[in-house]
Amino acid sequence: MTQKKRTAKTHFLVTEPYLITRGAALHFPSKQFQSMLASDDSVYGFVVDIPANPQTLITMVVYINGASNLYFNNGNSYTGAAQRYPAVVQAGRLLAANCSRILAETKKTTVLDLPTGQEHHIFLLTKGGIYKKVFLPSDIPDASRDLQTVYVLYQKLMQELHTAQLKDRTAGILQN
Repeated sequence: MTQKKRTAKTHFLVTEPYLITRGAALHFPSKQFQSMLASDDSVYGFVVDIPANPQTLITMVVYINGASNLYFNNGNSYTGAAQRYPAVVQAGRLLAANCSRILAETKKTTVLDLPTGQEHHIFLLTKGGIYKKVFLPSDIPDASRDLQTVYVLYQKLMQELHTAQLKDRTAGILQN
């Protein structure tokens, strides 16, 4: 029997602006996407909390139309890339279109807690409610093929957002 490596639990320090934007993303209404939703169980939004290091928590938000944003626990954010970069929209739409694949692995929830340690929290937004999945990236090789696919797709979107951020910085759109 193999023993799972235990990681220390980290409670991320968060700012009020971060909590407000994360909360707004998790409660974004479905009405704007009505024409794109086949049923109450259709996923229109995907929110994932990603621990980047012991001090940094990133929340990535993507909606079915490809709009994708990043929110950081220190209150910073990166938004609007989908308006400038078709690759972000394409990656976001592909991720959103595949989220329903893991709906059966999630549980309906009203608890929108932050991760501790290295676990990722995925929230799927549907007209019928919010669904949650918690996992460790180190467990992905043993996860379902559907969760592996969603994981790879949100890593791809993160890569597109990072590329867009670098282009914005070069063009002087971002300060830093």
